[in-house]
Amino acid sequence: MNKKHTELLAPAKDKETAFAAIDCGADAVYIGASLFGARQNAANSLEDIKEVIEYAHKFWAKVFITVNTILTDDELESAVELVKALDKLNADAILVQDMGLLKRLAELKLSIPIHMSTQCDNREIEKISYFNKIGASRVVLARELSIDKIREIHKTNPDLELEAFVHGALCVSYSGQCYLSQYIGGRSANRGECAQPCRKKYTVKNTQGKIFAKDIYALSLKDFNASKNIKDMIEAGVYSFKIEGRLKDIGYVKNIVSYYRQELDKYSQKASSGHSICTFTPNPDKSFNRGFTNYFLEGRCDSFNQISPKSIGEYIGKVKTVDKNWFVIETNKPLSPQDGLCFIKNNTLEGFLINKIEGNKIFPNKKFELKCGVKIFRNQDVDFEKELLKPVKRQIGVNITFKNGCIFVKDEDGISTEIFIKANEKANNAEKMANNFVKQFSKTGESDFYIKDIKIASEVPFMPVSELNRLRRECFDRLMQKRLSEYKREIQKPIKTKEYYKKEVDYRANIHNKTAQKFYEEAGVNVIEGSFESKTPERQVELMRTKHCIKYALDICKSKENLILVDEKGQEYPLRFDCKNCEMAVLSPCK
Repeated sequence: MNKKHTELLAPAKDKETAFAAIDCGADAVYIGASLFGARQNAANSLEDIKEVIEYAHKFWAKVFITVNTILTDDELESAVELVKALDKLNADAILVQDMGLLKRLAELKLSIPIHMSTQCDNREIEKISYFNKIGASRVVLARELSIDKIREIHKTNPDLELEAFVHGALCVSYSGQCYLSQYIGGRSANRGECAQPCRKKYTVKNTQGKIFAKDIYALSLKDFNASKNIKDMIEAGVYSFKIEGRLKDIGYVKNIVSYYRQELDKYSQKASSGHSICTFTPNPDKSFNRGFTNYFLEGRCDSFNQISPKSIGEYIGKVKTVDKNWFVIETNKPLSPQDGLCFIKNNTLEGFLINKIEGNKIFPNKKFELKCGVKIFRNQDVDFEKELLKPVKRQIGVNITFKNGCIFVKDEDGISTEIFIKANEKANNAEKMANNFVKQFSKTGESDFYIKDIKIASEVPFMPVSELNRLRRECFDRLMQKRLSEYKREIQKPIKTKEYYKKEVDYRANIHNKTAQKFYEEAGVNVIEGSFESKTPERQVELMRTKHCIKYALDICKSKENLILVDEKGQEYPLRFDCKNCEMAVLSPCK
């Protein structure tokens, strides 16, 4: 049975990271432009994006641009002009949250595909079906969905491309439905400015003042790792597997992309061309992580990390011996000076660097109280980081045939070109000349190709090595130009507004401009109010809705207690538990 094609989608904060992701085997990358991306600190010029697109298309890989913030009336036309420019650059898709922008693009009938961002809160079958009906090219699913739910969505919308997260940091709230950062300090998650209050400490108490947990990271989750669920996700209908991390460094991206390239290749065919060769063995434990969870793919599990929002890294072993200035770990993992080690003490993550190693004795760079049996983790592996700095080369396989004065070149995608040579001088030693031809054409070096096979089907005339090298370069140049000319970007079908699946929406629809309001009204919707960012509701409202449950995390799931979150400044946020739907809401303070 033929394997399905799937897409490995990687994040890129800049063009260098995008190049690295592609080199490591990504079928697509998503990157922010200069404005309107949901990561304000990951902006890129059109010139840089153009370079990324040109590089990606050599391997038939794709480039998606995030234009997924909500927009003011003044910003909307600038966003439209940006999308027009991206369309001309042959970008493969844009990610959109704002319905005003969607309406304007529908009116312009641009050819660039439109993906509905996870910021649209894509967890209801009715909403996803609506986006499918109006003509969206792809929907990015909410992270909280189970495999069974994804399967149901795919069954309902078999013609719709589904993109799902596979690895990286988890937003505790349903995407697009978190207003906590905006409420606290005016930094909107929906406008790319999130201050990450979910990674801060809180105290959990009831309305009578009884404290259930003091100064814990009550809203902080572990990082997502669905590598063990890839096969099931493919069978459920996921086409694109998305790695979170548009603010991550290049080492993180290289490691995680290389790992998931290997994992996806076990069950599916890649959606782009070429083969990547890297010198390191990818290991997600060695990159930034807060511990791993597959979240709700198989149902509720231990997905929270109340101890620290910092990286815990990989488990090394337990402390075996402790002395005044050194200690010994029972481990089979090699350690090096300047490695970062950490451990949990009194529900707090503490750490240090290795100053020196003598035999199996480890000397830390500062004093710590350690006890035998304590688990030690490594969150900085200096030798591995050095390996990640080495270049990774991605090359496309080609077959070469020489016959009757013609060099015929055909790549792994069936793209071919040919060159007729002018040399007609018979070689004194035909066998040696044939060997020279094979030798020189096998020197692919820094080119974008590698040789799978060379066939000599007729006698090769005499040619000096310099001419063979020139012909090799010309063959590869022609083949690459042919590949680029054969690359076909998908075309967005017309977007047509249809009756919306809801009759009424409030601030949670994130309507931030008049055009977005018109979009909903034309779809038969009563718009109660605009976005939370345009005007804070005067009534008590949800600042966040989440599948994470603090009662479950504190092992008081069946408790009827009315709980309150208290931040480090003493501000109280009531919690509401929707046990029927197994959800929790963080509410604005009582008026």
